[in-house]
Amino acid sequence: MSTMNYSDKIPNNVNLSEDRTLQRALEQWQPNYINWWNDMGPDHSHNFDVYLRTAVSVDPSGWAQFDHVKMPDYRWGIFLNQAEQDRKINFGDHKGEDVWQDVPGEYRANLRRIIVTQGDTEPASVEQQRHLGLTAPSQYDLRNLFQVNVEEGRHLWAMVYLLHKYFGRDGREEGEALLERRSGQEDNPRILQAFNEETPDWLSFFMFTYFTDRDGKFQLCALAESSFDPLARTTKFMLTEEAHHMFVGESGVSRIILRTCQMMNELKTDDPVKLRAAGVIDLPTLQRYLNFHFSVTIDLFGADESSNAATFYSTGLKGRYEENKRQDDHSLKNDSYKVLNASNGHLVEKEVPMLNALNEVLRDDYIKDSVGGIERWNKVIEKAGIAFRLKVPHKAFNRNIGALSGIKFSPQGQIISDNEWLAKKNDWLPTIEDRLYVASLMGRVVEPGKFANWIAPPMIGINRQVVDFEYIRFN
Repeated sequence: MSTMNYSDKIPNNVNLSEDRTLQRALEQWQPNYINWWNDMGPDHSHNFDVYLRTAVSVDPSGWAQFDHVKMPDYRWGIFLNQAEQDRKINFGDHKGEDVWQDVPGEYRANLRRIIVTQGDTEPASVEQQRHLGLTAPSQYDLRNLFQVNVEEGRHLWAMVYLLHKYFGRDGREEGEALLERRSGQEDNPRILQAFNEETPDWLSFFMFTYFTDRDGKFQLCALAESSFDPLARTTKFMLTEEAHHMFVGESGVSRIILRTCQMMNELKTDDPVKLRAAGVIDLPTLQRYLNFHFSVTIDLFGADESSNAATFYSTGLKGRYEENKRQDDHSLKNDSYKVLNASNGHLVEKEVPMLNALNEVLRDDYIKDSVGGIERWNKVIEKAGIAFRLKVPHKAFNRNIGALSGIKFSPQGQIISDNEWLAKKNDWLPTIEDRLYVASLMGRVVEPGKFANWIAPPMIGINRQVVDFEYIRFN
């Protein structure tokens, strides 16, 4: 088990004190990070004592320690999984060679771009969520929000360490820029559009952590295969933390569904008007939010055909999800994959070289994984005896990237006219009225063990605590 060094100014398990130049550079970046956190981190929360988990080792079987901590005092740091002895590159043109401990000069620009793009998503999500604490539906949920926030902050540290250590002055400048961009800002936005969208309410937050953090899981899994060993080891540890973020989303939506089903059975109605009058979120509204967040997230995987994806794979920078479990030659030069195109008013499958379709491969893996949680949500509805099923829309629906962008599709995947889209889109995507109604439910509930009317309590508290545990001490 690899133990963290918490005696240094910057906690780490990379022997930071042995590289004084790097240590000084990161210690200069550290106060800028704290300034960013104080400006853009969770609103009106700096004096709260929050029941947070902190990494104490990189061993996945027992790496977390729970205690009440003030968030600005959280021990952010740099943690990499232990090195795998004699690890070899297992895909692409360099398959079978030793993994790289330094950045090959010819791949420097592409690796930096990958690390910066991943790094940019981490502070962006904190910025998107910074006002949510003011409308938390319970102390339990508020604590989960803050845990997600501090871990996204640590994931930023993970990428900044790589930039500083391996990319010299360019890396230091990129590290500064990660603190200068702002989610949704017109003149200096975050790199990926999904991270410039607002997260205005807790239903959006739960959908974001279910769908968009799941994209994070798949991107990190692909980077965990990287031939650049420090990146692979960094992302493997990040994945340990990412699992909780997806749990927050899946369990949050599940608890909303449970509360709605309780009210439907109590009132003996599925009428959205009556359910809204009772202060819960009706299932059709949940479906519209699901459609929106799913479609925005699958755009994050990029264009269906991508020469960049082919280059990243062939050069060993980014693998596939669960690369080692795949039964092929791991070079893919003679393989193909089917992607979707629109032709004569219909969706058609088009066979393209597998290397150019790797974004689509990852997107399809993601979609399969997403469906699993939605089926668990449906079991909650089924158990309540209600005839309604939540569904993932077709992957062509509401796309803004790739060959299908700009073409209007129904959630079932049928091409429709602009007029049909305008007539039906309010049935498929959240309306202004939906968002205003959900916003009207958002009132802060922070007494231990109390929950807003629109969400059910969890079965068990965090770290096996009772549900009415004092997760946050408000000072």
